Amino acid sequence: MKFTAAFFTLAATLVASVSAAPVKRDVDPALVPQFGLQAGLNPTGTGDCDGITNAAGVVVKIPCSCPPDRASFLQSLNSNVNAGKVVNNPGIAVSFPTDNSKASQLARIQTAIVTLQNLKGPGVGCPAASTTFLAQQQALPPAPAPAAPAAGGVDPALIPDFGHQAGLNPTGTGDCDGITNPAGQVVKVPCSCPPDRQTFINSLNANVAAGKAVNNPTVSVSFPTDDSNASKAARIQAALVTLQNLNGPGKGCPAASTTFSAQLKAVQS
Repeated sequence: MKFTAAFFTLAATLVASVSAAPVKRDVDPALVPQFGLQAGLNPTGTGDCDGITNAAGVVVKIPCSCPPDRASFLQSLNSNVNAGKVVNNPGIAVSFPTDNSKASQLARIQTAIVTLQNLKGPGVGCPAASTTFLAQQQALPPAPAPAAPAAGGVDPALIPDFGHQAGLNPTGTGDCDGITNPAGQVVKVPCSCPPDRQTFINSLNANVAAGKAVNNPTVSVSFPTDDSNASKAARIQAALVTLQNLNGPGKGCPAASTTFSAQLKAVQS
C-alpha cells in the first residue's frame, strides 16, 4: 500500500509538471507564404529544373526537388518558429508575428526564406529562386508615413530616405544584399539593416536634440533646415552617424544598407 501511494504521488507530480510546460502551437498555414512555383519544371536531365525568371529576364536553374513538399516545409517552419531560431542553423533568429502590418508580413516571408535555405543543414536546402518569396517581399505596399515627431523633433520630410530595403536575397547566414558599390559588387549587410524607419527617426531626433550621437558622444551632429547643399549634406551626415551608432559606439547598420553615401556625394559634387 505504501508503494502504491508513492506511485500515485509520483504520477500526479509528473502530470502537473507536463501540464505546466509551455504549449507550442503550429503557425496558421494561411499565414505561410505560398511557394508560387512548382518543382520539376523543364528538367535538363542533369538534376536542374527551371526556377523563377530573374530581373535580367533569365530563368534561374534550381534543383528539381525544389521547392520541397509543402507539408515537409511547414513541419520545418513550425520547428523553427517554436525554437525562435533556425534549428539547422541556430545563429539565425526567426519570428512569425500574425498581424497584418508590413513589418510582420516581411518577418513571415523572411522566416520562410531562411527555413527554405536551411532545410537539411546550415545553408543546405533550396534556393530562394525556387519560390517567389523575394518577389512577394518586394510587392508589399510601402509602410505608412511615420507620425509627426514630438515637439522639438526634426521634420520627417527633411530626413533622407534609406533608398534600400532590408532583407533582400538572404544568404541563410544572416547576410542580405546591400547597395551595389562603384566596382559593381553587391555589398553584403545584416538582414536587419536598414532598421525600422520609426526607430531610426526616434534615434535621429535624440541625437539632433543632444547635438551629438547619444551612443557615441564624441561625434557631433547638426540638422539645418534650409535648402542649401551644405545643409542637405549636414542632414545626410547626421543620418549616417545615427545609422552607424544605433546601438552603441560603432554598433548599428553600415552605410551600404542605404543610399546615404550616394546622396551625400550627389549634393557635394
